[in-house]
Amino acid sequence: MNENPKSIKVLAVDDHPLFLEGIAAVIGAASDIQLIATVSSGEDALKSYRAMRPDVTLMDLRLSDMNGIEAIRAIRQEFANARIIVLTSHTGYRLAHHALDAGAAAYLLKDNAHRDLLSTIRAVNQGLKEVDPTVARELAQHLADSPLTERELEVLTIIADGNSNRAVAETLGIHEDTVKGHVKNILAKLGARDRTHAVTVALRRGIISL
Repeated sequence: MNENPKSIKVLAVDDHPLFLEGIAAVIGAASDIQLIATVSSGEDALKSYRAMRPDVTLMDLRLSDMNGIEAIRAIRQEFANARIIVLTSHTGYRLAHHALDAGAAAYLLKDNAHRDLLSTIRAVNQGLKEVDPTVARELAQHLADSPLTERELEVLTIIADGNSNRAVAETLGIHEDTVKGHVKNILAKLGARDRTHAVTVALRRGIISL
C-alpha cells in the first residue's frame, strides 16, 4: 500500500472482521483518507498507535480484551493529542458521556457510518468534535439528571441479573430495607415504573450493561 503523505492516516479498532471490511471499503473511496491498519483489541490499538501515530483512530466500545473507553484512556494517557472517533452501535447517552469524558473527539453510530464516516474523520482531523444527532439529543436531555451512586449502580446491576431484594441484600451484606431504599431512589432517578422498567431504561441509556 503506497502512502500519500498528505492523506489523513486512520487506524481502525474493531473485533468484527466484516465491519472492518466495510470501513475499508468506505475509506477506500476517499482520495484524502487512508486506512493504514486495522486491529481487534485495545492492547493492539495502543501498540499500533505507538508505531504508526495515526491522525485519526476509529474505536469500537466492545473489544476482546478491554472496553473501548479504557483503550481511549490508555492511548490519550500517552498521546494527549490523539484524535479518536468512537464508532459503535450503542446509542446510550451514558456510554457517550463516558467516551467523550475519556477523550474521544466524536461519537458516531455504526448504522450511519456509510453516510457520516468520511465527513467525521475530516472534521476530527481538523480539531472539531462530532456527536451523532440522536445521541446528542439524549445527552442534552439527560445530562442534568441526578446520577446513580456507586451503591445504586451495584444494586441495579444485581437486580438486572434477576435477583430479589433479599438476594441483593445478601450479596452486598446490607439490610433488605436498605436495598428497598436504594431501589426507591433508582426508580425516582430513572423515572421508572418498577424494577424491570428501571433495568430496561438503564440498559438503553448505557448506565449498566449485561
